[in-house]
Order: sequence, then structure tokens, then C-alpha cells
Amino acid sequence: MKSLYSVLIFTVALLVSSCSSKKGTIFTNASSGKPFELLVVVQDEHQWDTAVGKALFNALDTDVPMLPQPERSFHIMHCSKHDFDNTMKLLRNIIIVDINPDRYTQSKFKTLHDEYAAPQALLRIQSPSASELATFINAHKNVIIDFFTRAEMQRTASELKRNHSNIVSQKVDSLFGYNVWVSPEFASTKCRKDFFWTRADRSDCLLNYVMYSYPFESDSTFTLQYYIAKRDSFMKANIPGSEPGMYVETDPRFIQKEVIEVQGQYCMEVRGLWDMKNDMMGGPFVSHTMLDKVNNRIVTSEVFLFAPRKPKADMLRFLEASLYTMQLPGMPLTEAIQKETSEKATHN
Repeated sequence: MKSLYSVLIFTVALLVSSCSSKKGTIFTNASSGKPFELLVVVQDEHQWDTAVGKALFNALDTDVPMLPQPERSFHIMHCSKHDFDNTMKLLRNIIIVDINPDRYTQSKFKTLHDEYAAPQALLRIQSPSASELATFINAHKNVIIDFFTRAEMQRTASELKRNHSNIVSQKVDSLFGYNVWVSPEFASTKCRKDFFWTRADRSDCLLNYVMYSYPFESDSTFTLQYYIAKRDSFMKANIPGSEPGMYVETDPRFIQKEVIEVQGQYCMEVRGLWDMKNDMMGGPFVSHTMLDKVNNRIVTSEVFLFAPRKPKADMLRFLEASLYTMQLPGMPLTEAIQKETSEKATHN
């Protein structure tokens, strides 16, 4: 964890701050900081060492799920309200602790976007007392993590909207009739019936995006057992290794499923590890499986990477943002991510 005055990384960005958007009629400065850096503003420095500060630190100091090695979800900083000056207000992710028994009768979240800079996600945690706030934070850890994770996904998705691979978008549209945005570095593609694969070869890693579809038969489609069988079938048939008998497969020991909502639609999110059968290759993957109601078929979009001896969290989360950009027939565009996340936090 970084203390306030050790954060020198923002100096250059703050010296060259620029107008990037409008909030009403007032121009807003560009936010600063790296993805998944987060500032917690407590009432005073002492509060960080109390139950409230410890609850926030424990909520944020988690690992990105389903990676081969532990990697933290956020880079956490903190400061007091006294030190929360115009420089600190430009950071991209901010939590503000607000304890006031005269104003609040219960603990709650208040979400704000682009309050001091843009793009920016700000979460106020309001409560009548410190003890109640600590309990509230412990009970809603996932809401806090999800709010800032989705905010980062939205930022990357917005960047992809402006700058993405037209080759991939055109191929996916011609094969499936869907819209999707991936990084411009994805160029080589492999297309077969109901299957699409594109990858980007960097000097130190391989990035992959896959899409496949099959007819919808029953709700059992959304079970983990059914998912693994389908995934392994498509991967074995379409992504072979360098030698006969080698192909991508799911490691059933390391896999987890979560039901989420993407652009108002039911989505089965699966995270796990893959490996190359009869080879030493492997790494993490994330997939979204949804029902294309117009065509009565299931579609899975997935990102996975191979980056031996490299940190993987930031690369995987960069790829994961593309999953949120997929537009099925009748679905709205990906700007809905921000709205969904704000509503989820507000309702808790």
C-alpha cells in the first residue's frame, strides 16, 4: 500500500492536465493515475488505523480471482480529508468516508461519476457511526470491488469504441451478426462454422479472443458441467498445439462461475485456468455466455492469455473489457455498463 506523499507517479500527468469533458457547463480536467489505482479519503489519519480503515483495506486488498499466482485487485492509497486537495481530486478512483450522526440514520453508498475529473468513479460511504460503517463495509465488500472494476471496464470499453480492430469487428459481424470491439493489435483470424478466434502476438505474451455459438436446448446450458464440455469440444476442434495430440483444454480444478448482468441481459461469467494438453502451456481465461434470443442460440465470448513468468492481472482485465462490448441483436451499446454498476451500488 502507498501512503499519500509517496505517490510521485502522478506529477507529470498533473502538470499537463487538460480539459477532456463537460459536466454541465463546467469543463472537467482529465483524471490521473493508472488502472486499478484507488484513493481512500478518511476523516483523519487516525481513522485509517481504526476498524473503519481496516475494513476498507480488507475489502480492497483482495486477489484477482483465478490467476495462476496471487495478484492484488487494487493499488491502494489513502489520505485524510484535510489532505484531499485539488491534486488528489484528479485521481480516477476515489472512496470518501463520511460519518455524520446528524445527517444519516443508516449506512449507504452514494455513487458519482466524473465529479472532479473525467473519467472518474467516486464512491461515498455514508454512515451515522464508525462501528456501523465498519459492519456495513464488511457486508458489502463485493459491491465496492464490483463498482470500481466495472468502472475500469467501462473506461477500456470506451477506448475500444474509439480505436478497435475493424478486421475483427467485420469478421464477427459476418459470422454471427454481432458487434464487438477488441484491441487493434488483433489482426490474424481463424473462422469456422460457429467459431471465431483471433490472437495478438506480443514479444512477451499471447493474447486471445474466441467466440463460438450453438443451439439453445434447455436451462442446463448454463451449468458449469455443460459449459466445460462445450468449451473443451470447441477448443479441441479449433485450437490445436504444435504437435498432434496437443490442444487447449479447461483445468477443472480451477474454475468458478458467477451470474452477472451485462447490458440488461443474463450472463454466465466463468473464470478459470486453461492448459495445453500434453504440453507445458497454460494461463487464465474469462468468458461470458449469453442467450441470443433472436436466433435462439447460445453464444460464448472468451479471452485467454499465455504470459509465462509475467504478471497477468492487468493484461487479463484489459482483454476482459472486450467481453462487455459484445452487442447481440436487440441489445443496447456498452455504455450501459456504468449505469448498471451505479444502480447496483445504490440499491445496497
